[in-house]
Amino acid sequence: MKIQANQFSNGDITVSFDPCQCINSERCAKELSSVFRHSVIPWVDLDGAPSEKIIKQIEKCPSGALSYKAKVAEFA
Repeated sequence: MKIQANQFSNGDITVSFDPCQCINSERCAKELSSVFRHSVIPWVDLDGAPSEKIIKQIEKCPSGALSYKAKVAEFA
């Protein structure tokens, strides 16, 4: 069974999460637990931190399971 990627948006960025590609969700949950939560659904809460901080965490994703698209040029 293929699980679909999830998308989340906060007006500044849209974050995509592909659970089939994820190899270490604990890293995100530890480093930015206000956004990436493993015990609450939805798993991603983009209101938990500024977009710049979320982008920095996404760029650390070792598997590429997290990606983002900036809606404002300053975040790109």
